[in-house]
Amino acid sequence: MSWLPDDFVHPVNVPVPNTTLHLRPIREADTALDYPAVMGSRERLWEIFGPAWAWPKETMTYEEDRIDLLRHEKEIAAHQSFNYALLDEEETAILGCVYIDPPERTGSDGEVSWWVVDDLVGGEAERALDALVPQWIAADWPFQQPRYLGRGITWQDWLALPRAS
Repeated sequence: MSWLPDDFVHPVNVPVPNTTLHLRPIREADTALDYPAVMGSRERLWEIFGPAWAWPKETMTYEEDRIDLLRHEKEIAAHQSFNYALLDEEETAILGCVYIDPPERTGSDGEVSWWVVDDLVGGEAERALDALVPQWIAADWPFQQPRYLGRGITWQDWLALPRAS
């Protein structure tokens, strides 16, 4: 059994209210935008995602990022997991990402996490994304018990949960 219904169609463009930003599935072709976003916020992202995902490594190369984005693109096409890029209106910059994954730990049917680049932390764009994501998940995704990693549960508490079978 899949973690999503067979007839589920994932959203392909999600406007972030009260901003000129939007979310769309990330692609390998976004590497030139993704790499500077990730590496420019790497230290903070490592503090968030490092213990759970060992990402992003200090030594991550452009080519490693490209391979990672290609993997994400293939996983999205197969509905295995989803990585949405937060983009400006012209798609000239990636400003963050939203991850929607099958549950790794017990107690949920989908695990959701997100980040913005350092320059947006604490600002209106981050607040708009923080407000949007749970509403979007409730409206457009088929989850009964989504878990918001780093938001509704700390990463440390999530890592302590039993692994999903």
